[in-house]
Amino acid sequence: MSQFVDPDQVTLQSANSGTLYPLSNHLSYNSFSPNQKAYLAAITSLDEPKTFTQAVKSEHWQEAMRKEITALEQNETWTLERLPLGKRAIDSKWVYKIKYNQDGMLVTVRVLLAVASIKHWELHQLDVNNSFLQGDLHEEVYMKIPQGFLTKNEHRVCKLHKSLYGLKQASRNWFEKLTNSLQAAGFKQSYADYSLFTPTKGKSFVAVLIYVNDIIIIGNDSTKIKALKQYLHTKFSIKDLGPLKYVLGIEVARTSEGIVLSQRKYALDILTETGMIGAKPSLFPMEQHHSLAIASSPPASDPSQYRRLVGRLLYLTITRPDLSYLIGILSQFMQEPKQEHFDAAMRVLRYVKSSPDWAGCPATRRSTTGFFICLGNSLVSWKSKKQVTVSRSSAEAEYRAMAATASELSWLKTLLCDLQVSHSKPMTLYCDNRAALHIANNPVFHERTKHIEIDCHFVRERIQRKDILTAHISSQEQPADIFTKALGRDRFLHLLCKLGIRDLHSPT
Repeated sequence: MSQFVDPDQVTLQSANSGTLYPLSNHLSYNSFSPNQKAYLAAITSLDEPKTFTQAVKSEHWQEAMRKEITALEQNETWTLERLPLGKRAIDSKWVYKIKYNQDGMLVTVRVLLAVASIKHWELHQLDVNNSFLQGDLHEEVYMKIPQGFLTKNEHRVCKLHKSLYGLKQASRNWFEKLTNSLQAAGFKQSYADYSLFTPTKGKSFVAVLIYVNDIIIIGNDSTKIKALKQYLHTKFSIKDLGPLKYVLGIEVARTSEGIVLSQRKYALDILTETGMIGAKPSLFPMEQHHSLAIASSPPASDPSQYRRLVGRLLYLTITRPDLSYLIGILSQFMQEPKQEHFDAAMRVLRYVKSSPDWAGCPATRRSTTGFFICLGNSLVSWKSKKQVTVSRSSAEAEYRAMAATASELSWLKTLLCDLQVSHSKPMTLYCDNRAALHIANNPVFHERTKHIEIDCHFVRERIQRKDILTAHISSQEQPADIFTKALGRDRFLHLLCKLGIRDLHSPT
């Protein structure tokens, strides 16, 4: 997994000069093509202003703001009027974002990329300009004039006629309009994910995944992909971004071995913000016998800084399943974080630079559900989540996890069907608890499981329908343990290899 910037391409003198652990000791970009190196360097060197005062100092952002206002006026988004008595104008605010097409549905995107890699399908990305301005506004809304753009008409406000970013109706109106356009072109919404559209007929296959104004196109027919782009151009103002390179804040690189996903830029931003670029790396993120749940250290000096850090690390788990359990633990202390919790979060950052544990939480005695699902050799779905109820035994905790996994498998099978990927054989569900496996495969009443009968019925039904097949795996070889507990260094690294996570930037 990628975590850092290429020191040969981007200058970070303040971060590297004089440090004992420079980035150059932990990086190598030999795995990437020249075009991919250039792209990664380009997105790393761009900064986003936080305020209008910062943005107005840059000609680039001044021009961007002028273009945005022009687009709003050409679209007749508003008219300048006096504010009627009894009405209140809502505030407006500039938000600055460098667009890389970085939103979407997490698991669906990973499945989509895995299928594209296996079948060698094309991947393209589009961006809809001013998408929220497409929908008509039926409510009466007044807005203050945007900062920096004055008008000769004093005491005037903007009366909105079209949806605008930030209005609660905007996303719904836009999605409805785009959905109608795609359905008119012969696409249908997936039952597994309403943001996925697949063809209703035809031998070739082209699918569309949308999130707000970001569009990913996947398919095996170049002619139909081109025709779809042309059709969308007739309906909306579309920017064709070419082959998929950046989605969900993830860099996407296609190699001879498959598709590589990395959050290198995002991780670098966190390290830069926290001043940890030159920190000594840690080989594993958390001690096995930690006591964070009963920490007695003084409160953290700045709780908001801790909350922001954990929130940003949470987004990093999109491509870092090895962080899922750890960030889940740290997120339990957002209310009143202690210094010990903050130190643990900083250790996770140092790591970023370089069977369920029954009643594993001393504070609540709740177990943690942990699972992961692979499509071929690609890790596409995983979870690390504290169970909502207290389990009376390790078998019960394991069984609840089996039910959660079976539910995810059923959903994935529906999604794959929409992508025209057939899966006639049962999906194998591995579990390291023989008692839980016995409960699943023996449809008889158990006194000790009567309070989890709903989960029992669900799992047994999937087994009887031959949707899933259960199998035992040794506890020492169970990779899902990385999602349920803190592990010692050797076992953590051993299981990490089994997940298929690779450090593409390792110099060795």
